[in-house]
Amino acid sequence: MRSSSKIKIDPSQHELVPKHEVLSIEEAYKILKELGIKPEQLPWIRASDPIAKLVGAKPGDIIKITRKSSLSGEVVVYRYVISG
Repeated sequence: MRSSSKIKIDPSQHELVPKHEVLSIEEAYKILKELGIKPEQLPWIRASDPIAKLVGAKPGDIIKITRKSSLSGEVVVYRYVISG
């Protein structure tokens, strides 16, 4: 007989999932100013994405993603959170 409880997996603990963090308003403003763009010009991530949910991102937030790279050490990318 199968148990009705769901298995919960934390995707952030997987070795291939990079570090995700929601930027503060000040940090987001600074990054957008440095890049000379509007938030909507960043690549998007849906608020329903498992990692976005895990870090508590809401539509309008900007997520900083830090990936490890064998060639350049670390690569930082940003995503704009949209509804959905």
